[in-house]
Order: sequence, then structure tokens, then C-alpha cells
Amino acid sequence: MQTRIEKDSMGTMELPADALYGATTQRAVLNFPISGYRFSRPFIRALGLVKWAAALANRDLGRLEEKRAQLIAEAAEEIIDGQWDSQFPIDIFQTGSGTSTNMNANEVIANRCSQLDGKAIGSKDPVHPNDHVNMGQSSNDVIPTSIHIAAAELVRSELMPALDHLQQGLEAKAHEFWEVIKIGRTHLMDATPVRLGQEFSGYAKQVEYGRLRAGNAIAAVEELALGGTAVGTGLNSHPEFSGKVMGYLWNRTGVAFREARNHFEAQGAKDGLVEASGQMRSIAVSLFKIANDIRLLASGPRCGLGEIQLPATQPGSSIMPGKVNPVMCESVVQVCAQVFGNDTAVCWGGATGQLELNVMMPVMAHNVLESIRLLSNVARVFQDKCVSGIVANRDRCNELVELSMAMVTSLAPVIGYDRAAEIAKESAATGKTVRQICRERQVLSEEQLNRALDPVGMTKPGGVGSTGG
Repeated sequence: MQTRIEKDSMGTMELPADALYGATTQRAVLNFPISGYRFSRPFIRALGLVKWAAALANRDLGRLEEKRAQLIAEAAEEIIDGQWDSQFPIDIFQTGSGTSTNMNANEVIANRCSQLDGKAIGSKDPVHPNDHVNMGQSSNDVIPTSIHIAAAELVRSELMPALDHLQQGLEAKAHEFWEVIKIGRTHLMDATPVRLGQEFSGYAKQVEYGRLRAGNAIAAVEELALGGTAVGTGLNSHPEFSGKVMGYLWNRTGVAFREARNHFEAQGAKDGLVEASGQMRSIAVSLFKIANDIRLLASGPRCGLGEIQLPATQPGSSIMPGKVNPVMCESVVQVCAQVFGNDTAVCWGGATGQLELNVMMPVMAHNVLESIRLLSNVARVFQDKCVSGIVANRDRCNELVELSMAMVTSLAPVIGYDRAAEIAKESAATGKTVRQICRERQVLSEEQLNRALDPVGMTKPGGVGSTGG
């Protein structure tokens, strides 16, 4: 492999001849062979956006010559577009400020500017990675800014549309299943009847609220640290720099990014990011419940609840012919478990902010963005490969309603709680339905009995009966 020599403040470093990154990046590559995890596309895009906006802002403020600003902006655009993701080789588990990755971007942009201007890579001519690309910035404000931008963009472009997609699918099933009456369950025990459509309407509402929580996650990261530089004082940055950058970012992304009201909070703490991660956790809790319920309702198909049937997506067993498993539901709950773990890492990362800087930012960025990505993907796949194909087993639902001892609940207001309890116990002991026992005992006339044991009426407020938990 051909190599070249570059210098940074610590001396010379040998690196691949065609690498756009420089000596500082190569040091980090050698220092942190930890996990193989790299910053994801959304983060690298956000970092490119910061460098692009900073170059234009410094030009507007007369601090950066037009030629250099345009070169930096052009190189940053290429990073934004994903042309140079391979030039960001540093492990996630690196310096806690993300300084290595900020310098990685500075070096790639500076060397790309040299190429664009017909100069040699590594010459730092006409653009220097620190003096020009990093002008008015510090890793300590660039990295948290990039994390916030990446999270907000990913939530808006991926997660919210995916949740919309799933919500609409669940609402469609709620309408489709509205006339299907089934037995309700509380404590996993038989309860009064409910419409299958009512159950699915609850799932749809959970996802709707999840979308609102995703919007709250964006709001939690709209304040950006850029402008605080090293410790929050704004040293070496023009007083108007941050405001101009925010304008460019808002226009480019459509997200209402704004300068942090207090730069010491923005750099010393990461509470907004912790809040955003918590919203992802809440969304995961909802999806876990929905997927778990759906696989319970589909259990069997003959020896379980079997009230719904899921689409068959693949063989379920290497040894049991014909077995089909609720694999899409299982995929969802595994993603949710991962998001719970990611949130724990983010929580610890936020809790370890020390004095003027949080030094857990790379791992926090990795976990928040991974949670958003996983939730976006699994919500869309769950709708397309599972929810859309769910079928109600109407006969099974009707059978379980009639067999349930909970049917006796609607008799209690008519014949009294104690007498109704006796009928329920006899039903449990004999296997007879509540309706059969009432007929044998002539508890009510046939008309009264049919009215009292009408499962449809039991699904309405103020219907034939009422119950507590």
C-alpha cells in the first residue's frame, strides 16, 4: 500500500496515500481499535451541514475569503451527500468529546479543497483544517450540535413517517374488525366482551401518541451548542456567528434550530439528548405492548387463543413441519429490547457530564441514532409484513365469548352479585355456558336472558352491564 506523511501538532504520521483524512485522524484510528462501530450516515451528514453552514457564516461575517468559503462549502456538500463516508474510519469508542471525529471532518474537507484547487493532498493549501474549516468552532460545540441535527433530521424523515404508516394500518384494522365481538381479558383472565376493533383502536392510538412523542424528541434537540466553542464562553467565535449558522441550518433542514439560550448548559449537560432518547424508549414500550398482544391473540392456532391469524412469512421450525411463528412480532420486541438498552447507555452518558463538558458524546450519539433507525425500520416492516395481513377468526371469537364465565357480569345488576357468582362457579365446575345454566334454572325469561347476555351491548358504555377491574 502506498503511503504519505502528514504532520499535525504532535508530529508526523504515516497514512494511506489516497486517504482524504490526515494525521490526527490516523492517530485516532490507531488509538481506538475497539468495536468496529463507526458514526452513521445521519451523523456524518449533520457534521457536513455544520461545516457547510459555518463556512458560509464566516464568509458573511468577513472572516473567511470568498474562495476558501466556497471551496469548504463545496467539499462539505460532498460529505452531506455521502460521497466520503469511507473517509470517516474512527471508532465510536474514542475521545469522549468527539474531537477525533471533528478533526476527521476538518481534515477531509481541507484535503478535498486542495484537490478541488489542483493542489496536493496534505498541503493544507489553500484551506487549513483548523484555521479555516474549524474557524469559530470547537469540537466541544460542533459534536453536540451535529448529534442534535442528526437526531432531529432522522426522526422527522424516517421515524415519524414510519409511525404514521403503522398508525394508519392499525386504524384500518380497527374499522375492519369493528363488528367482531370477542372476549376481553384483564390479568390475562376472561373479562367482559370487547370488539376486536376496539382493541386495535387502542393500538392505533398508542402509535399516534408515539408520533407526538417523536415530535417532542425533535423539540428537545432544537437548541444547538454551536457558538460556545471550548467551554461555553464563545472564545474565538464572532458574536453573530452562531445566529447566522442557525439561519442556514433552519433553511436547509426545515427544523427550527436555534442557538442555545445558555451555552454552559448546552455543553456541560446533555439533558435534551437524554430526553429525546427517553421518547424513543416510550415509543418502544408502546410497540412492545402492541406486538406482544398481537402474538398472544394469534397464539395456537388451535391450542392457543387463536382469535386472529397472522400472515405466514416463513417456515417456523426446522423440525416441526407446518409450524408458522409470529416472527414479525418477535422482530419488533427484540428491537424494543435493544432500544431499552440504548436508552440506558444514553442515560448514563448524560449523567456523567463533568464541569464544562460531557465526555460521553460519541456513545450517546451512536445509541440515540441507532434507536431512531431501528424503530423506523421495524415500524414500517411490522405494518407491511404483519399488520396489513391480519385476519380475524370470527368463529373462534364467538365461541370464546359464549364459553366465558365473564358473561355473567351483565347479569349481576339484574339478579344480584351473589347469585351471579354462583352461576359463574357452576359454569367453571361443569363446563356449561352461563346461558345454559340460566336456562336450566329459569333465572330469566328467554327475552330477558338474550337482552342481558347480548355481547354487542356489553361493548358499549352504559350497556347491559358494568364492571370494575
